Formats: sequence, structure tokens, C-alpha cells
Amino acid sequence: MLTNSSILISGGTGSFGHTFVPMTLEKYKPRRLVIYSRDEMKQWEMAKIYGNNNAVRFFIGDVRDKDRLSRALDGVDYVVHAAATKIVPTAEYNPFECVKTNVIGAMNVIDAAIDQGVKRVVALSTDKASSPINLYGATKLTADKLFIAGNSYSGSHSTRFAVVRYGNVMGSRGSVIPYFLSLADKGILPITDARMTRFMITLEQGVELVWHAFEDMHGGEIYVKKIPSMKLPEIARATVPSARHDVIGIRPGEKLHEQMIGAEDAPHTYEYDSHFKILPAIHNWSKDTNRNHGGKLVAADFTYCSDNNPDWMSPDSLRAWIEQNRAKIGKI
Repeated sequence: MLTNSSILISGGTGSFGHTFVPMTLEKYKPRRLVIYSRDEMKQWEMAKIYGNNNAVRFFIGDVRDKDRLSRALDGVDYVVHAAATKIVPTAEYNPFECVKTNVIGAMNVIDAAIDQGVKRVVALSTDKASSPINLYGATKLTADKLFIAGNSYSGSHSTRFAVVRYGNVMGSRGSVIPYFLSLADKGILPITDARMTRFMITLEQGVELVWHAFEDMHGGEIYVKKIPSMKLPEIARATVPSARHDVIGIRPGEKLHEQMIGAEDAPHTYEYDSHFKILPAIHNWSKDTNRNHGGKLVAADFTYCSDNNPDWMSPDSLRAWIEQNRAKIGKI
């Protein structure tokens, strides 16, 4: 599907974009792959990686700017919407800015994609969008709802929208693994709560989930990857084995355990070998065999949380992953 196509990724200079772009170039050889973002220095640095590759284009712009988005989407077939304000404390202290990017930005992407005749859009979500307790999660839940509703909002237009949702991205900028590594020399790691658990996913797995969504979607689906969990102290031990742990308490806006599928979504959630698919309750789409094909409806009280997850990553497995990927952890 993506072969010889024109693809745009918003927020493309972020951690996800730095993995999505080379993997997609290698696998699908798109005709054009546009990195759309607002930071000229990050674009300048990323452009050095691809040299004279004419398929890779860079477009300065902000998802808050609908006119600029419309220009960038001219002739684009597929969109990955990765742009977002993501850091929980940043969102709490800059709420208007978070809403402008995560909510108004999502609305602009939907409108511009429909107006420009984009075929399919896949938006990146987060476990914090399921039963949110912080502004970041609330804005991402709103964005998820907007993208789902976009499939009926598009009217007679053929643009279709879907969402992918996953947890803590291992080694990405601003995440816990590079943070712990940066404190290795101090010998003490701050642990919010020894009971805390988190989902763990690699950037490569995130990219593969987006590819799957493009191939599988009929519009309105939320794809949730089956991934392992870890307890926070085990992440710390795997990252800096010799460090002492200092328990500092949960910060404002944090959960003890993360959730990707709540009980309220269970009546519309289907299970597959490697993922779940949440279908929308609106328009009876959850009963549509084109959308739920091959899936098994989960139990009525089903939840998918980092503490009730049947799959757990061991500290040894994480330590091996860190050693294999140390050069790029926190760099992209």
C-alpha cells in the first residue's frame, strides 16, 4: 500500500520520526516522504542523514497552522500524525499551548486531510489517553475521539482515519531510560513509587503497528499493541545496576499503573494474536464485520493495564536491549 506513495509525518523530527523514516524508506520505497515540523534546527540535523535522497522532503510548519498544513498535504496519499505536546509537567504548566497543539492541531490535520484528498491518516496516541488524569492524556483522548469521528465528518470524501495507542517508548528522548542513564554517575536514582508499572515498547514495534493500521483500517479503529510491562524499580536496576534508589513519591499527573484499554471499551474491543482493536460505539461500527474481522470479542469486564498484563519483561532482557541500543538511547 505505501509502496511508491507520498507520505507525510507530522512532528517527523521526533523520536518516532527518526525510526519511521528509515524503516519506511527501506521497506516501501515511497515516492516522497515529507517530514513536517516546526523546528528548523532539528530538520537541518535530520536532513544531513539523508543527503541527496530526493524522496525525503522537509517542510517547516506547525499543526496549529491549517493553511500551512493544507499546502504541505498537497498530493499526499498517507499521513502519520505524530506531532504533540507530550511531557506531562509541561502540559500541566502550559495548558493552553497543549490544547492548541494536541486538540486544535488534530482538528486541523483532519480538515486539511479531507480537503486535500488524503487517503488514510494514522494518528499516534498514548496509554495516558485511557481514563486520563492529566491534561496531556485528556487532550490525547480528545484527539482520539476527533480522529474517530473524522470518518463520518468526512462525508462523501474518501479520507479515512485510525489511531494507534501504546505505552512507554524505550529509549526515546525524555523517557525514563535515558533519564536514569544520565544519573548513573550520581549513584542514586529517583523512584516515584516501588509499586509503579509501565508498558514497554520499542520504536520499531511502534512503526510496525502504524504500518499494520494503514493496511488493516476501514476507519475509526484504535489499535493497541500487546507489549510487556515492567516495574519501575526493575527498570532502574536494568539501567544502572549499581545505583541506590531514592523513593520520592508520585508526581502530579502520574498514575501508579498505566491503562490502554478500560472496562468501558471492552464491549467494543476485539483481540488478535499481536494486538487489540477498539472499535467505536458510534454508528454501530463495532458490529461491522469489515472492521472486526478475525477478532475475538474480549470479556465484558476486560481491562488492559500495566499491572494486570500477562506479559512481563525481565531486567535481563531490558539490560540486553540497552547494551544493543546504547548509542542511540535518548539521541532521537
